[in-house]
Amino acid sequence: MAKKYDVIIIGGGPAGLTAGLYTTRTRLKSLLIEKGMVGGNMVEAGWIDNYPGFPDGISGFELAQLMYQQATKYGLETLYATVRAIDNQDRKKVVKTTEGDFIAKAVVITGGSERQKLGVPGEKEFTGRGVSYCSTCDAPFFQGKPVSVVGGGNAAVSEALHLSKFAAKVTVTHRRDQLRATPILQEKAFAEAKIDFLWHTVVEAIEGKDSVERLKLHNLKTGERSTLNVAGIFVSIGLKPNTDYLKSIVPLDDLGHIITNEKMETEVAGIFAAGDIRHNSIRQVIAASGDGAIAAIQAKEFITG
Repeated sequence: MAKKYDVIIIGGGPAGLTAGLYTTRTRLKSLLIEKGMVGGNMVEAGWIDNYPGFPDGISGFELAQLMYQQATKYGLETLYATVRAIDNQDRKKVVKTTEGDFIAKAVVITGGSERQKLGVPGEKEFTGRGVSYCSTCDAPFFQGKPVSVVGGGNAAVSEALHLSKFAAKVTVTHRRDQLRATPILQEKAFAEAKIDFLWHTVVEAIEGKDSVERLKLHNLKTGERSTLNVAGIFVSIGLKPNTDYLKSIVPLDDLGHIITNEKMETEVAGIFAAGDIRHNSIRQVIAASGDGAIAAIQAKEFITG
């Protein structure tokens, strides 16, 4: 028989970990389901210096571990599996996973987002052999070598700054003529001698033999095509919400984010959503944590009310 819980939380990022902390502290039997590494995209952040309580900053990995330690202290259970579907049966939700079915009175969806792909020739073939989506994970492999970062937002600039500690040179390619990252990150990047920028530029192909050796580039303004010799490329062009399995379950916006109200409620009673996966999220750790707390409190009221 399927194991029963009061609350099942899908996703182990800051929203899910905070939701788990709040539900377990109110003595709700809670299960956190995570398909990858606890901490979500937060783990990929080399350094977080805007989370309250850490004036000198903290690594994303360490912050994730501290959050997980705090939540499990109160009895949060963890299952590593992929969620395939949610079967809504009135006051009972059946969460179907690769490790079997689980039943809950309420579900909090905090599955976050995955990195967008470039979709160019060579990307898939060289993933893990020079193509990466996580500088925190892979930067040490490129010690003293030239690399490229694709993107212009906070994540891309943070990746470039982290890579500059290892790589010989970091070339940021961006399809626009200015970055979208916050001013303080831009200032740091422009001040770093190892970081160069190619504006109005997109990657058309990734080439090499056994690993990445060069990029085929296209300048959108001049039409010029060129080659950039690099040992690695780090793709940071945005995020795609992990909601493919939810299309027939809860309303989604045009980009696939879950639509909620200010209480993190979806249109389906007993199903809540929090963090980057929901519509209009600002994609910050502190905001995701706040969402998780709200969702947990509302789930408690749903169950006991």
